[in-house]
Amino acid sequence: MASPFRPALDLLAMYAAYHRDRRNIATHFIGIPLIVYALAILLARPGFELAGLALTPIHLVWLFSALWYLTRGELVLGAVTSLVNLLLTALALPVATLATPQWLGWGIGLFVVGWVIQFIGHKYEGRKPAFVDDLVGLLVGPMFVVAEALFALGWGKPLLAAIEARVGPTRSGPAAVQAG
Repeated sequence: MASPFRPALDLLAMYAAYHRDRRNIATHFIGIPLIVYALAILLARPGFELAGLALTPIHLVWLFSALWYLTRGELVLGAVTSLVNLLLTALALPVATLATPQWLGWGIGLFVVGWVIQFIGHKYEGRKPAFVDDLVGLLVGPMFVVAEALFALGWGKPLLAAIEARVGPTRSGPAAVQAG
C-alpha cells in the first residue's frame, strides 16, 4: 500500500484509473454515500463522554477523516467532502437511537446495498475496485464522488485536467479505458 498522505491529485488520479466508465461513476454517486451513511449508523453506538462531550465512535472517525481530507492540498475539496460526510453522520445519529435490531438492520442493510451498487458499477468498468490494490481507496472514494460533483458544477478545471492527463477522460459504454 502506498502512503495515505499523498496529495489529492495523486490520490484522485490513482482512484480515477479504476473509474473511467461513466456508468461506474454514476453508481458511485449512490453506493458511496450509502456506505458512508451505513458506517455512520453502525459507528453511532456506543456513546461515551470525553472532556464533557457526548460522543460516539463516528464522531472520532469523522474528525480524523476530515483532518485527512483537509490536508490533501485541495482545501475546497477537503472542506466539501468533510461537510458531506458530516451531513451523512448527522442523519445517521437518530438511527442509532432505534432498538438494536432496527439499528443493525438499517446499518448492515444499507452497507450491503451500497456495496452491491458499487460492484454493479465495477462490472460495467470491467475492473476491480481501487481499494483492492490500495486500501486508502476506501478514504478516497467519498472525495472522488465530491470531486466529480464539483467538476460537474465547473469547479476544479485544472485539477480535472491534471487527472485526465494521467488517466485519460471518462468514457461511456464498453469502450471504457482499462487503465492499469
